[in-house]
Amino acid sequence: MKRRTLDVLFSVGGLVLAGLLLVLAVVMTSNANFSKNYVKDQLSQQQITFKTAATLTDEEKKSACLVKYAGQQLTTGKQAECYANDFIGLHVQSTAAGRTYSTQGDYLTGLKAQLAAAQKAAPPDTAKIADLNTQITAGTTARETLFKGETLRGLLLTSFGFSVFGVKGGQAATVAFLFAGLLALLSLAGLVHAFKTTEDETFAAPQPARAAGVDPSLASV
Repeated sequence: MKRRTLDVLFSVGGLVLAGLLLVLAVVMTSNANFSKNYVKDQLSQQQITFKTAATLTDEEKKSACLVKYAGQQLTTGKQAECYANDFIGLHVQSTAAGRTYSTQGDYLTGLKAQLAAAQKAAPPDTAKIADLNTQITAGTTARETLFKGETLRGLLLTSFGFSVFGVKGGQAATVAFLFAGLLALLSLAGLVHAFKTTEDETFAAPQPARAAGVDPSLASV
């Protein structure tokens, strides 16, 4: 095959591939921008603001991100992760002695069983009944708080996860842009080389056939 033809084929193929990578990069950039803007718009509508540095408790000050974002409005995925894990998560753990919304339900069921047993006792233990009723009321309030806190925490972490896809998309777009540019440059260099090559130059041309009955190594003897 002629060297010029081979150079043209590889160069054209490289340009086509560079074009496909460019299209992919544009699409990924568009998706990344959509993710970033969508997360920002949705979080901004919640109107959540981090506590100021002066109002943070000693436990909250142990969180580097709560200190970093102190006083700021929550608008980004990273901020949502911080607020969900280091603020809501911290207070949810202290709401019901570390119990979750689900396990708090089991805890209340146990208290109600104890209350039913105390009411059936003869004579009824009025002091125990009053104490159990107080615990059930407090436990029910705590379970409602857990439900609200865990729901908001889950929504914020979902927003954070969505924002991560946008970040990864932006990184993929950058890599695609770089490879597209590199391929385009190499392909253009190949085309320049092709037109600088003489038309009769071949690639990996076969060696000339030996003369019949003559060993080239003996030709000078």
